[in-house]
Amino acid sequence: MSENNQLRDVFDAIADPTRRRLIRLLAEAEEIPLHELTAQFEMGRTAVSKHLTILKDAGLVLDRKVGRETRFRLNASPLREIQDWVAFYSKFWSMNLLRLNQLLEEEEE
Repeated sequence: MSENNQLRDVFDAIADPTRRRLIRLLAEAEEIPLHELTAQFEMGRTAVSKHLTILKDAGLVLDRKVGRETRFRLNASPLREIQDWVAFYSKFWSMNLLRLNQLLEEEEE
């Protein structure tokens, strides 16, 4: 687990397309009530809540009660782990493509 003691792996949390869509919706708004999020999907409130719970367990979503309503917002900081992972492999492929290019240039000479 990461340093902020998350209950669920961030990679696991974003593996599902529905959860990635939830993240996008939350990124586009400051805060969204559950009923508005549910309206964006062809699934019930319970299913959306389960996806939000997985995102909350990974530290990606924060919620707060306002009266009887629960509002959700994105906490993007755990996504840094994914960005760092992708950046590593981006460097890997850049270096390998550079080597391939050099090899091809040497063969042309």
